[in-house]
Amino acid sequence: MTDHSTDPRLADESALQAIRRKIDAVAHDAPHLAKIALEALVRKHNPDLKGSASSAGRAGKQSGNVSELTAIAPLKPGGAERLRRIFDLTNGNMDGAQRVSTLHDMRFVFFDNDTRILFATTYDGDWDSYINDFATKIPELMDLLFANIEGWPGIDSPAVKDFIAGHQIDAAGWFVANPQVTVVDTRRFQRMDKALNAFLDQMSRQPPQDEATRQALNQLSTALSQPEGVDY
Repeated sequence: MTDHSTDPRLADESALQAIRRKIDAVAHDAPHLAKIALEALVRKHNPDLKGSASSAGRAGKQSGNVSELTAIAPLKPGGAERLRRIFDLTNGNMDGAQRVSTLHDMRFVFFDNDTRILFATTYDGDWDSYINDFATKIPELMDLLFANIEGWPGIDSPAVKDFIAGHQIDAAGWFVANPQVTVVDTRRFQRMDKALNAFLDQMSRQPPQDEATRQALNQLSTALSQPEGVDY
């Protein structure tokens, strides 16, 4: 929606004109082709994929239902090596973390000669609820990993939220491909996909006799096989 409240001269401005005016204000010194590319980024949004740039609560950004957390902290001596051994042992499969049904992913990056760590994670919902999930659902895993960070108070400590927030850095930019889709949604869609494929396989082996059912199944198969613009 175009905001005309501050300048009556903009009362007849179209939505496209408003976008172009704002782009020119932000990127007035950019090449013309760059402005065209920027306009393409902000003009049209599929409502199912539309994100936002709101706050996740105490810290971090949220887009739709999905939020981000990025933190940098100093490591204890030998902490990076201990964590590497844990990560090598799990081979990327931290099954215990699956108990946090809001957790999309976690990333651990060592830098400055293994003296500091960057921890980044994507999750559903707001910041406080997410930290509470860690504390109640995987406290042992949290302490196993984060005990290698200087000053870690323990996941059950009243000071843990202050500790995390004190090391967190809000993302300057935050893009989510499917901002309305939660982890719970994804798991449900996977179950639905398996069940639907099994059903269609069974129907192909034993085709229905009545015409209406055959047409409905054909329509369903066609709809499922029709790719979207980014399905490649």
